[in-house]
Amino acid sequence: MLPGRGPNGRAAATRLSRLLGTRTAWTPVGDGEFFCPGCGGDRNYQRLTGHRRLALFGVPVLPRGETGPVVECAACRRHFGTDVLDHPTTTRFSAMLRDAVHTVALAVLTAGGTGSRASLETAATAVRAAGFDDCTEEQLAALVEALEADTGRFTGEPCAAGLAIELHEALDPLAPHLAAPGRESILLQGARIALADGPYTPAERDTLATVGAALTICADDVTRLLAAARTPS
Repeated sequence: MLPGRGPNGRAAATRLSRLLGTRTAWTPVGDGEFFCPGCGGDRNYQRLTGHRRLALFGVPVLPRGETGPVVECAACRRHFGTDVLDHPTTTRFSAMLRDAVHTVALAVLTAGGTGSRASLETAATAVRAAGFDDCTEEQLAALVEALEADTGRFTGEPCAAGLAIELHEALDPLAPHLAAPGRESILLQGARIALADGPYTPAERDTLATVGAALTICADDVTRLLAAARTPS
């Protein structure tokens, strides 16, 4: 039998690990709230940096360098890489999704105009479903009028630079955290608002193409989805 194999070898390794090992002393350097992959929900965390030391009989004797930083969940105590902080909390994700739907609705209404009650009703329904419970058609119409006055654009114009920037600001941070069906759902909601008062106008198509690009949906899929939205379910 080779040295280190079998019950005797494992017992010797255990004795050695008790005699000589590495210990890490963790120091908190920050805290906050994050989405814990271990718990599957929003939790408090501590950001830790560690100093490793060679330990003899459990007593640290020689420095072995730094380790971390890591994120420690206050609930399950598991450690994760700091990249977990890039994932929004459930609360933050809900707010991002709500704001995205609201921005898309305003952009499509700005492109198509607020003269159609059907478009306003469809937009308000989508925005309320996303989390703005008290949104009304009148509020959306007033916001669109304010946008037009602020930008100097008119209904039916292609998606203006300022509006395109607002769409990207709302959708770019959200897109990486949505699966393809979720991203497509936001685009389809915008398409249904545009179609509520008739076929797409060129300005509405241009705005929806900007929405698709911000959601990282390829141009061919945008075309497919806009066509699918015209087909009664």
